[in-house]
Formats: sequence, C-alpha cells, structure tokens
Amino acid sequence: MLSMLSLLVHLFLANYSAGGITKYSMHMDDVLPFGPRPRPWRLWGPLRKLDHLHPFAKPSKTYAAPSQHNGFIYAKIYGGFEKIQSSICDLVAVARLLNATLVIPEIQATTRAKGISPKFKSFSYLYDEDHFIDALSNDVAIVRGLPKDLREARKKIKFPTVSPRNSATPEYYMTEVSPRLVKSKVIGIIVNGGNCLKSILPANLEEFQKLRCRVAFHALRLRPQIQALGSQIVGRLRASGHPYLAYHPGLLRDTLAFHGCAELFQDIHTELIQSRRNQMIKRGTVKEQLTVDSVSRKMAGSCPLMPEEVGLLLQALGYPPTTIIFLAGSETFGGQRMLIPLRAMFANLVDRTSLCSQKELSDLVGPEDPLTSDLPHPPPPKSEKQLIEEWKRAGPRPRPLPPPPARPFYAHEKEGWYGWIGENDTEPDASPIECRRQAHRLLWDALDYFVSVEADAFFPGFHNDGSGWPDYSSLIMGHRLYQSPSGITYRPDRKIVAALFEDVSDHRYHPPRNWTIAAREHLNRSAGVEGIVLSATLSRPVSFLAHPLPECSCRTPKSPAVQPVKSSNGRLLFGGEEECPDWMVRSLAMASAKNSEPQNEDYEDELPEDDSSLDTQHESDRSDVNKSSEQDEEMDPDD
Repeated sequence: MLSMLSLLVHLFLANYSAGGITKYSMHMDDVLPFGPRPRPWRLWGPLRKLDHLHPFAKPSKTYAAPSQHNGFIYAKIYGGFEKIQSSICDLVAVARLLNATLVIPEIQATTRAKGISPKFKSFSYLYDEDHFIDALSNDVAIVRGLPKDLREARKKIKFPTVSPRNSATPEYYMTEVSPRLVKSKVIGIIVNGGNCLKSILPANLEEFQKLRCRVAFHALRLRPQIQALGSQIVGRLRASGHPYLAYHPGLLRDTLAFHGCAELFQDIHTELIQSRRNQMIKRGTVKEQLTVDSVSRKMAGSCPLMPEEVGLLLQALGYPPTTIIFLAGSETFGGQRMLIPLRAMFANLVDRTSLCSQKELSDLVGPEDPLTSDLPHPPPPKSEKQLIEEWKRAGPRPRPLPPPPARPFYAHEKEGWYGWIGENDTEPDASPIECRRQAHRLLWDALDYFVSVEADAFFPGFHNDGSGWPDYSSLIMGHRLYQSPSGITYRPDRKIVAALFEDVSDHRYHPPRNWTIAAREHLNRSAGVEGIVLSATLSRPVSFLAHPLPECSCRTPKSPAVQPVKSSNGRLLFGGEEECPDWMVRSLAMASAKNSEPQNEDYEDELPEDDSSLDTQHESDRSDVNKSSEQDEEMDPDD
C-alpha cells in the first residue's frame, strides 16, 4: 500500500510539473499542403519576401548571332564538375565577345580515361550536345568539331594556344587573344581553374551576364539518361509524401589541403591531406607553410562544417529525426565514418547508392572496356626438368632451406592511397583505374546536382570557400536562387557557427535554450534576404553563377517594396531586378489561380524564436483544434 501511495504521489507531481509546458500543436494555418500530409512552412518554405522573384534570362532585345566570323575557338577543360559547368559558360561568353565559332569544349577527365563508354565522349558524357547547340543558335555559332583541313593542322600543333589566368578580364581577350585569333583563324584555350572570364563584368556587358545564365540554366542540359535517373531519385525521395533536404558535406581532399584543415582528421587521413598540400605548395597554388593551426582556421570559417555539426544545426532548426536527407557529392573525405553522428541523428540519410540499383548506375555509365589489373603477378610455375637443373647448378651442400613463399597481394593494398602511403613519400601518378573513377565522379556529381537543385531545402557544408575557384555547393545555391528563389536554401556563416559550437563545446548534445534560439535565428536569417546579400559579397566576385541577381531575374509589379542593396563599389546585389514582362505576369497569375490553396498569409520568412509562444497565441482563437502530443512533423530541439 505504501508503494502504491508513493507511485500515485510521483505521478501527481509529474503531471503537475508538466502542466505549465505548452505542448506543440500543428495548426493548419502553419503548414502548406504537400501531398497526402501537411508540411511545416517554417522548415520547407516558401519564403514570402522572395516569392516575387522569377527566373528571366532572355535578352533585353532580340539580336541575331554576329555575322562577322573571326575564326574558331577550341577549348580543353580540366577539373571537376563545378569547374566544367562554370568554364563552359565563360567560354560561350568569350566566343560571343570575340565573334568566333565555338567548338564543343573537351572535358579532359573523360578523354584521359581509357576505355570508357564509346557512346558518350567528352562533352556528351555529361550534357546533351544537340540541345546545347540549338539553345544557343541565336547567340553563338557552335560546331561539333573543326573542319577536316583545320583538324589536321591542329594535330601538327600549328595553331596558338592560350591559358588565361583566373578571372581574366574582357580587355585581355580583346587585346591579347583577338589579334591572334584573326591572324591564325583558330586558337585553343586551356582552362584549368574553372574561371576563364571575370565574374563581375562592366555595366555595358549586362547581356553577357544574361547569356551566362542562359547557358548554365537552360542550354547546359544533362544528357537524357542522367535526367531520367535523377527524376526517378526525386520521385523515390518524395514517394512517402514528405519533402526532402539535400546536403553536400564539402569534405574534399583538395579543399581541405588548400585551407589547411588536416588536424580536423586523424591518423592516415591527416597524412593524405598534408601530402596533397605539399603538392600544392610545390606548384605554387598554396603560398603558405605546410603545417598550420587547423583549429584557428576553423574558427575563422575556412574549414567545412563537420556532418555532426550539421546534424545538430538541423535539430536546432526543428527538423524531426525522420527527415529525409539526401547526401550529395561523389566524394566525402574520411568515408562513412564521418557520417556516423549525422546518421545517428537522422536515420533517413540516403544517397544515390541506396536509392538506385547497381544496374541503374552501371547503365548510366554505359559499356566499358575491361582494364588489366596492375597488381603484381606471381612467377610462372617451373617444370620438373627446370627444378632439377637448378638443383645441379646450386652451390655446395648442405644448402639452406628456401625462403617461404610471399603472401598474396590484395587489391586494396595496391589501389588508391593504400598502395603508396605506407611505402613512399610521393604520390604516384593516377592509374588507369583511378582515371576511370574520376570520369565516373563527374556522372555522380551531375546526378546529385540535379537532385539537389530539385530539393525542397538545401544545406551546404562548405561554400564560398575563398579559394577563387567555383565550388559545388555555391553553384547549386545559385541555380536554386535562379530557378526557385523562395525555396529554402541555407547559407550559414561558418565563422558564426564555429563560435556557437565553441560556446557549447562540452555539452553540444544538450545545449541551453538560448543557444538553440541563437543558432535557429542565424540559420533562418541566412535563408532570407540577409543571407543572400552576405553570400553575394563573397561568392559573386568569384563566380557569377553563384549569385545571378539582379541580371537574371525579374519581379512582379505587385511585389512588396524592397530596399535595393548595393556593394561597396556601388553594384546592386539585391533589389535591382527589372519588372517581368506582361505576358509573364499573366501566365504567373493564371498558374497561381490554378494552384491556389488555403494557406496562412500572415507568416514571416523566419522561424519564431519560441514555438510555444506561437502555439499559445493561437490557443485563444482556435479552441477546437486538437493538440496532439506527438511530434510527427516537427521536433522541439530542446526536448
């Protein structure tokens, strides 16, 4: 009886102490319809302050391709997917600037790989050639190859080649390249850094900025096989009726080596990063010491956010543990071990390998020639006669026993860095298998790029890295800003995030309430106008495609009053978009009327600091709302 009495007292006290806590309840005014289940607008958008922006990259006036023909331009592009995407847009603008015919650029990562699918070669390995030529027919003349006579002369190296420096100016092409092109009629351009034309062009070249957008977001269409598989992945991610978030970690070996983030890892991974950094120092890419303080670099925002930190930030925003997260990118340095904390917080962490069968991925690659293994082969067996002859030629007896046979070599001991890191200080040249894997990474990056652009929300682990090269996450963010400006795209300031985690370094998994509110406020600001402006000041000077505003967007006439934001040099960063044409406004109004559904019109684009205050506010107005104690769609990060 005493035990029962004690239990009743405890239950009474627990019920009384929890009575003052306002439980989360989801109101229909707080969500937007999405499939069979509602989705919270505060996590998935749209953002009202940005829904007046619409993609519009058509030229201000109709103009035909130039009639004057100064010659042909052929190009070789080195680098990963993000550098290829940016370089092709710059090359089209350069061809237009020089009044030249552009030969379809060559992607060197595919030409170096021997024996890949003969059906897709170089440019067609990633993109649709026919669509690329047709979409730009009114802007630049594009051909698949040089004429036969010029092709033979190119093989004999009779034409000059140039390798423009990073972010070359238009004056460089007009004064240095144009005379050589007019003289020789053919010139080659080697692009190695991803930016062969300056990102910010003068005001009189605004049409060239729009041309870049037409190339990147319309003409550069991935080949049909990649698009079809990407659409299937998007359909599978949304099959449950829930939206999904795309996340790119940005953990690349080259990036970590460039910024000196080796100490964030352990053991062999630190040696690998330092080895690559040593190579960069010898090439002159890095002009610093080999060993730097990685902790201070991370506090300055120069290192990527670790997957564990991203998971804690998503929890602070209120994403439930059942959130579907798509892991983008062909490389995550450190492997699956780095993703264990994030996977523990969000079980629905998936990637292309878990959403596609091996046959679907192999069909995307296409038929390939088999490669001979570079593993050491055992010596051929000897006949009995040879053994007897060797015995007779041997030295005096008694003879020592022969050494035991060497153990067999396994594939993982000779492929990749396992084969050299423990034996040599210098990294060997890429093997044929590694060259083929680099070509495959282009396919995986292109596939993940498609899925990330279509995602309901996007979170970058590393963007605006300050290296001067275009980065993968920034290109996705720029494409999303152009295609769906009101979508949720977080742009965290890594310096602020690092300071936040420094404050709770000892109890980051149980942070106080004020820390959660501070992290939530910063991330929600980064998804709005403030984050766009801050990102523009960092990304636009490096890559125009990372921030294609205001040249490549228009605003509806009834859009809210927006204060234009300018940079220090007077260039518009936000708010200077032109009005959308009448035909576009009418079509948008018809589409809006057709898809109109009841939703809350009084929301803001930032998440309130305290969910309980919002719920308490609605309690008096909606007494008949069923307050469920289950946190199905949104989680309280401080529970």
